[in-house]
Amino acid sequence: MEKIYEIQRIKQVVQEVEARYIIRCPEDAARVAAHFIGDDDREVFFVMCLNTKNEVVAVHRCHIGSLNASIVHPREVFKAAILNNAASIIVAHQHPSGDVTPSKEDVEMTRRLAEAGRILGIEVLDHLVINYKAEYTSLKERGFFS
Repeated sequence: MEKIYEIQRIKQVVQEVEARYIIRCPEDAARVAAHFIGDDDREVFFVMCLNTKNEVVAVHRCHIGSLNASIVHPREVFKAAILNNAASIIVAHQHPSGDVTPSKEDVEMTRRLAEAGRILGIEVLDHLVINYKAEYTSLKERGFFS
């Protein structure tokens, strides 16, 4: 007889943060991301979950990569957004080198995430490449996705 497993609960580990963040522009999002992941020594892929008023309702360190790479799958990116009833997300990752130039892989991944977001009804507002100084490149502003 084959076993069937029922998922009882998907657990989130929650840590409260005293600050309230509202995202009005890419610079606001870059400051939030730099606060959480800017000085990490490896690439970290970061998801900000926003409500309909662009208030950050949750943040999620989606993936911790290596010195110069982070492989991210849409299901991990959107899991936190779905669990937190997010209307939209902004994703970011940092380059430990300090160079905020997006790679070809960054652009391709962003397009995949934007398409997945359209299917799910959770808009990807932007993807930022940041560094510890909160310098950033917005892939949306650069026209890499719509």
